[in-house]
Amino acid sequence: MAGHSKWANIKHKKGAADAKRGKVFSKIAKEIMVSARVSGGDPAQNITLRALIQKARGVNMPADNIERAIKKGTGELDDGSSFEEIFYEGYAAGGVGLLVQVLTDNKNRSASEVRHCFTKSNNNLAAQGAVSRSFHRKGLINVNVEGTDEEALMELALEKGAEDFVQDGDYFAITTEPSDYPVVLDAVTEAGYSVDNSDLTFLPDAFFPVAEQGPAASLIKFIDALEELDDVQNVFHNAEIEDAILEALSEE
Repeated sequence: MAGHSKWANIKHKKGAADAKRGKVFSKIAKEIMVSARVSGGDPAQNITLRALIQKARGVNMPADNIERAIKKGTGELDDGSSFEEIFYEGYAAGGVGLLVQVLTDNKNRSASEVRHCFTKSNNNLAAQGAVSRSFHRKGLINVNVEGTDEEALMELALEKGAEDFVQDGDYFAITTEPSDYPVVLDAVTEAGYSVDNSDLTFLPDAFFPVAEQGPAASLIKFIDALEELDDVQNVFHNAEIEDAILEALSEE
């Protein structure tokens, strides 16, 4: 888990600092619409939707926006849009594996934009399953270490069904199965612990070390370029970047 949660936290903070709220809201709204369309608009019965609502609240997305996205997904509000989820897989220079999650109403446009981004960065798309077979859907909850009783938090998380609990720098990283994620997150939040960020994500079976600043900078630039694409929702990867390199790059 080391590397993933640190990288996720740095990205989380960077995104907040960039204040690209409109784009963040748009991406989450699309995810909510698709989830509501596929599995219904009741968060009590739709685990993914429940997690997305929590994610939306975490970035201060207005309640009206959340409700409107749910209604669009269930068909109560029809704006003519229909999004499809697609995953593209590939490798960055050096062998880092990436999963690119896309929600799109135009597959040809998305495929062209993602392919161009890979090609421009001298990286390679891969066949379906080549990368995804080494990733698994998990819930990930990051709790600030400062002011937290580690033993009490660990006991609570494991009691509620957490799969793993480790300290990762300034955070305790709690991993769950997707079905246990809402229960664990609710318990941790209701107990008053400081959750920095949490999400349903894809975690790799093993991490690929990136030990030099040059390749790390190129990788981060590439991921940023992918995430700037309107149809790209998330980019999951198996890179493990050393703390000193991450800190140096986050200050640039």
